[in-house]
Amino acid sequence: MTTELALAVQYGMPVPELPRWRLRRWVQQAVNGVVRDWAASSDDATPGFSAVALTLRLVDEQEGRQLNLEYRDRDYATNVLTFEYGIDPDGTASGDIVLCVPVLHHEADKQKKTLLEHAAHLTVHGVLHALGYDHIQADDAQQMEALEIEILGKMGIADPYQA
Repeated sequence: MTTELALAVQYGMPVPELPRWRLRRWVQQAVNGVVRDWAASSDDATPGFSAVALTLRLVDEQEGRQLNLEYRDRDYATNVLTFEYGIDPDGTASGDIVLCVPVLHHEADKQKKTLLEHAAHLTVHGVLHALGYDHIQADDAQQMEALEIEILGKMGIADPYQA
């Protein structure tokens, strides 16, 4: 079963290699992975939400830095920022995900990955955060990374945590 997804994609800069259809496919794969993970690890077959509403914004370094400073008190552009808003009374989980495209390019080059592989990974990572996953505690990080690896594997993308 596919969970209903409402996705808004905003371009703060042109990124022709990341069209809406591709981003939507990655986000849907991440949502489906969360639903599968929930069903496999819980007696309740649903993850507490019946629908997902996300906004994914692609930004330049200046906007990425401004957002990171304003919301995290860190004065640099980071690769992904996620704002989780929880689940509303109607059962819709919502959040905003911001990808800083110049940082993604730099990291992909440094890690010898394609931009698409790295962008897919950080999109999935952001969706998992928006749906309640985190990596503050070691066991939570292990669960989140394992789910990322599984989702990316289904998309034909290698384990991003392999050295």
